[in-house]
Amino acid sequence: PTECFLSQPEEKQESAVKAKRKKKKKISDVLQKSAPKPGVPADLQNLLTQHFGENRSVIEIEELKLSDSCFLPANDLTHSFSSYLKEICPKWAKLRRNHKEKKSVVMLVLCSSALRSLELIKSMTAFKGDCRVIKLFAKHIKIKEQMNMLEKGMFHIGVGTPGRVKALVEQDALCLNSTKYMILDWNWRDQKLRRMMDIPEV
Repeated sequence: PTECFLSQPEEKQESAVKAKRKKKKKISDVLQKSAPKPGVPADLQNLLTQHFGENRSVIEIEELKLSDSCFLPANDLTHSFSSYLKEICPKWAKLRRNHKEKKSVVMLVLCSSALRSLELIKSMTAFKGDCRVIKLFAKHIKIKEQMNMLEKGMFHIGVGTPGRVKALVEQDALCLNSTKYMILDWNWRDQKLRRMMDIPEV
């Protein structure tokens, strides 16, 4: 009888825990109900403040604030990728001609996955013309290969994932001093309906 008495509350506790787990909303559930909308500078600013807020002083957080002049108009979702790039970068031909530095790119495009990076490279054909594009993601490409390519060749556009770009910057294989444009693929959603900024590692 004692054993029966002891096992009953334990079962109740387990079922209560299971019920709680079911109620927790996933990011994909939230995003499923929300319509895609253009990213705005405030989105990025809020994200930076959230991420660094806990371990930075008030002065350091103030320094992280980017002025509105740092931002180009966001894609209002009526543009294709090429037409958007043409609108924000009308002097691309001149920039491309003047770019002579190795280990660097004029334009850096960040996406959430390697497959998405390839998709964007294909869709920017009308914009890029004959300029050189380097793939900066981990899928099927070793970091050593990318480091060699950046050291020996000259590239105008880099398209890749935040993890690999970060690794290349940390190893001094990619220099961002001559980077004029950084495009964030903010609105695209993967199979789990997550945008790039919803992935905790990013």
